[in-house]
Amino acid sequence: MGGFQGRIGRTMAGSEPWWPPRPTPPPGAANVVVVLADDLGFADLSCYGSEISTPHLDRLAGEGLRYTNFHVAPMCSPTRAALLTGCNPHAAGIGFVAHADPGFPGYAMELADDVATAAEIFRDAGYATLMAGKWHLCKDADLHDAGSKASWPLQRGFDRFYGILDGFTNLHQPHRLYQDNHVVEVDDYPADYYFTDDLTQRAVSMVRSVKASDPQTPFFLYLAHAAVHAPLQARADDIARHRGAYDMGWDALRAARHARQLEMGLIPHGTRLPPRNTEPGAEAPPWDDLPPEHQRLFARYMEVYAAMVQTIDDSVGRLRSALEALGQWDDTIVLFTSDNGASKEGEVDGTSAYFRTLLGQAIGTGPDIGADLARFDEIGSAATLAHYPQGWAMASNTPFRLYKTFTFAGGHSVPMILTLPSRLEEATGGAMAGGIRRQFTHVTDVLPTLLALTGVTAGTHRAGVPVQTMAGTSFAPTIADPESPSAHGDQHDELAGHRGFRRDRWEIVTLHQGMTPFGDHEWHLYDLDADPTEMDDLAAEHPEKVAELSAAWQAAAEANQVYPLDEGAQVKFVQRPAREDVLELPVRIVAGTPTLERYRCLKLVFGRSFTLGVETAVAPGDEGVLVAHGDQGGGYVLYVEGGRLRFAYNAYGVMHEIDGGPLPPGRPTIEVGFTAPGGFVWHVEVRVDGVLVGARRDLRMLLAMAPFEGIDVGIDRRSPVSWPLYEAHGPFPWTGVLDAVTVTPGEPAPDAPSRVLDLLLDLGRAYE
Repeated sequence: MGGFQGRIGRTMAGSEPWWPPRPTPPPGAANVVVVLADDLGFADLSCYGSEISTPHLDRLAGEGLRYTNFHVAPMCSPTRAALLTGCNPHAAGIGFVAHADPGFPGYAMELADDVATAAEIFRDAGYATLMAGKWHLCKDADLHDAGSKASWPLQRGFDRFYGILDGFTNLHQPHRLYQDNHVVEVDDYPADYYFTDDLTQRAVSMVRSVKASDPQTPFFLYLAHAAVHAPLQARADDIARHRGAYDMGWDALRAARHARQLEMGLIPHGTRLPPRNTEPGAEAPPWDDLPPEHQRLFARYMEVYAAMVQTIDDSVGRLRSALEALGQWDDTIVLFTSDNGASKEGEVDGTSAYFRTLLGQAIGTGPDIGADLARFDEIGSAATLAHYPQGWAMASNTPFRLYKTFTFAGGHSVPMILTLPSRLEEATGGAMAGGIRRQFTHVTDVLPTLLALTGVTAGTHRAGVPVQTMAGTSFAPTIADPESPSAHGDQHDELAGHRGFRRDRWEIVTLHQGMTPFGDHEWHLYDLDADPTEMDDLAAEHPEKVAELSAAWQAAAEANQVYPLDEGAQVKFVQRPAREDVLELPVRIVAGTPTLERYRCLKLVFGRSFTLGVETAVAPGDEGVLVAHGDQGGGYVLYVEGGRLRFAYNAYGVMHEIDGGPLPPGRPTIEVGFTAPGGFVWHVEVRVDGVLVGARRDLRMLLAMAPFEGIDVGIDRRSPVSWPLYEAHGPFPWTGVLDAVTVTPGEPAPDAPSRVLDLLLDLGRAYE
């Protein structure tokens, strides 16, 4: 105690305190709320031409401004990095979705040390910094409990965090929730649980707590929804409100949205609607050519999507009501936008099994309309991980071409709504209510604009490291003056080999096909003033402009860590640092261990043989789950029911069962062996005391991010592997004695990605 009292005494005597004082906010600092939707297209809000009712966002737009030439990166993690730092994505260290770690600075998949986040800047200015939602700005290898937290929300400036660190989750039964720096331990969710509602309530609670503690402390709130990213899931009542609304199909819907956008003045008079997307891999077939049963199924997907859009709007309304009740709404800046254009991940036919479709034709897990139709009534529920066909994404992105991941406008043109407190509106000229702004603005401009509006000054260093100069510029002058020119200047884009560059009215853009040479021959040229929907390629008419902009893109790419380009060999997904090797060692998981994180568990089983060894004591009547790995998207569970040992395997929604027969009392040795012979399948054998009691061959191997939930011992928490088992028993905890489960990784399959890395590198070098 003496040493501590001495430090206090020295402080009281007038020396510097040994803790930093809370900074004083700028006088009259406004609160800031940034609401981010996920995969929401330009045309998905009614104030942007949609038929979906979004009254709360419409009201926000009626009181503030709609920006109709606002652009983000064409994928979520890069946009989130740019939004929070004001720097271009690759320069901030996140040039692709944060599920890779190939070893290059622009693809580090964690925020760089020399960029400061909005949370860090506002916290240093005396703000409370709060976040609820999807983070997706740290390496997947760092999501487990022993991983580095250097790029987690609290370490990057937020006082409070609640949500997911991954890219998506089951909205009815989230796979892994985090609060601040720890995992939220939950076995099962209430029947009426819905993630969007949970995030909204948590955000409201954080704000209430801050304002009750110190009403004069302003807050920066980042509410980053996981909706409307796949899986498409919504409450049954919300889905029912849209029943039949999309029977007309995506062609008619797209035309109707385009007509409304013209009528509302959202897009310039005469803006043409491009033909239906027909590019390889991006095709949207004519709706009228589809069989009736396909139309019925596809309309169901869009009904769920529309319900999800409405839940985001409801969230904005609930947040507003809470801030009004606190007397804070009239002193709060609100900015709403999306992280990229609508997604084509459902491919041509949509899916009830998201992971199956992500793998696509590469391993023979392509469309299965029959399986999807069989699950029609479950689409939107916790039991399916659905996504809509890319024809609906085309309509979501009206009037622009293509989708998320592409550098054409459909990938990065999104809605953006801004509203200000009345005192700031008056200071910027007033009369903004219901206005439309057409100036080119970019996601890197958001942070500089918020700083300009609040009077907060960004520091020059972060933890002693000089920070990068922000790439964005404030668009605050456009608030008062609809004719104020854009201050942004040039802008480059790159995602998975697709490239783009904009200078003034001119844009060059590529539609890169994987495993083909890069070069100037790929560039298309558009005059965006005359042709905002990129229909008239002028590259052949203006080769000098193509050369000028191509050279400018090259310079920007070199300055922003864009290289090496992704040639399509998938090296970035396979090449991993040696520090991950420890995750492939055998692990003994004792009973009572919280669920192991999904990526840590994936390293034990991905593309390889492995065994599960169960240490248990069985008494008559004992039953429950011994070990479970995965969820409704795919996984496996070993359990005892009615005295019989059973194994269930979920192959992307298709169930396979093994009945291992009666399990004798005592201490049996139970082992499940997975053999990976190649061809992306597993052969599974279940043995008790060395005796084979059941087997299945050629089970479709789980790859990509499946199994998406980690390993549970003695229970199947949250989203279950087997829905029938869950309906009968819930999480079904084991009633007997269970010591541990040991997972022992074996040899990779002959065609496992790790075995062909050198080949992939050689393939890629051919296109450098």
